[in-house]
Amino acid sequence: MRDRPDALMIFAAGFGTRMGALTADRPKPLIEVAGKPLIDHALGIAHDAGIGTIVANLHYRPEPIAAHLSPRGIKLSHEPDEILETGGGLRHALPLLGPGPVMTLNSDSVWTGANPLDELRSAWDPERMDALLLLLTPDAATGHQGKGDFTLRDGTLTRGPGHVYSGAQIVKTEGLATFEETSFSINLLWDQMIAQSRLAGIVHDGGWCDVGHPEGIAAAEALLDYGRDV
Repeated sequence: MRDRPDALMIFAAGFGTRMGALTADRPKPLIEVAGKPLIDHALGIAHDAGIGTIVANLHYRPEPIAAHLSPRGIKLSHEPDEILETGGGLRHALPLLGPGPVMTLNSDSVWTGANPLDELRSAWDPERMDALLLLLTPDAATGHQGKGDFTLRDGTLTRGPGHVYSGAQIVKTEGLATFEETSFSINLLWDQMIAQSRLAGIVHDGGWCDVGHPEGIAAAEALLDYGRDV
């Protein structure tokens, strides 16, 4: 079992319904932001961090994503019958990811500042945490509505306002086997960890934008322009 996480799951199976007409004929990860598909922003982060194994899950309109990713050596976890959500999708991909803790990254965000995967690996301590989530303060979470998902205190997380989950984490996967459902959210696993004070968090050093709706494209491009100017 590896001590330093070196396998990454990119979540790319969603329907992208908030994108409206933009996802009528293509999957959301292939929508372009700043001249390249969203998923290429995630891949750039992974390659810059030197990740050895990269897996992407596919469900909605999988053929164009598969054609885009396969020549790059990305392993594909197909979910043909139903979308398995984050928890079920991660469990389904474990044979491709291998043993030990894994990293996950959403495919619908852009980042500025420090590499989020490097930040997570630098802070990862498997002796005291079962998952480490990368967070943002609400004012740094462009495109996110609300007061936050988690309260951060002394490095440990509980549910409540305060910080926004960025979509990047390191997580031990053994607990996924305890769920009977085929399709389920990784939030269920986090709740188990919260009950044992084993869900940890750190704050991203930089900017972030959720590209979940059409207006998010312009916001993300503005953030990336700002990041290049500072």
